[in-house]
Amino acid sequence: MKQMSKFTLAILSIACFTAYASAAEHAAHWSYDKETGPAHWGELAQENVMCKTGMQQSPIDLQPRSAERIGEKDFQINYHPTKVNVINNGHTIQAGSTEQANTISFKGKNYRLAQFHFHTPSEHTITHKNYPMEMHMVNTDENGNITVVGVFIEQGKENKMLAPVFSKLPVKPLTPKEKADEPTEVDLMALLPSDQKAMVYSGSLTTPPCSEQVNWIVMETPIEMSKSQIAAFQSIFSDNHRPVQKLNNRQVVTE
Repeated sequence: MKQMSKFTLAILSIACFTAYASAAEHAAHWSYDKETGPAHWGELAQENVMCKTGMQQSPIDLQPRSAERIGEKDFQINYHPTKVNVINNGHTIQAGSTEQANTISFKGKNYRLAQFHFHTPSEHTITHKNYPMEMHMVNTDENGNITVVGVFIEQGKENKMLAPVFSKLPVKPLTPKEKADEPTEVDLMALLPSDQKAMVYSGSLTTPPCSEQVNWIVMETPIEMSKSQIAAFQSIFSDNHRPVQKLNNRQVVTE
């Protein structure tokens, strides 16, 4: 078989983040458990081969003390209060946006926020420590290139910014024939920690097809969610994380 082009991989990457999950849509069904879990993703379909053979896979264990420094202007986040459509896509709770104003500037290139979603426990670790949850804010440019902002979530006070989303989490996956609930407004910038010191590295999608050349910006400081908010998510997805992958001599830098 011919090797897939970068364009094809980019399209697959975006489709992975935005498609609704159903058996009809996914000939090669994947999950987080047993025969279709992370250890087998690379065997389920040819387009998932990077899950098995990739050398720059995500997530990874991050160690701030050994990370190199980058300039404070290397990335800038410009998010605003935005209406989002909240769905259960079969693998996570995802809040999508079509607004153009929410952008990230990373190394001189601009990316627009497409959606954010959640994993439990956290996919990345800091010095081998997991957090109860992790939020991924997925940004894409016009060519399908991806930059993801990762935010750790620890148990603490109620997160009022996320309350509109977590007060009515959709329990069942949205089918192609169904419509999402009415959009909910979320102050996106307020979802981020006030201290935006971050670790940056080159990785991959953490879900099939595990495409690489994804920019990761992982915030060191976690945000808080209440015990009941975390439990509400875990009652729907008890474990939807990919284990950490080998670093393979990659460089991790910190702002």
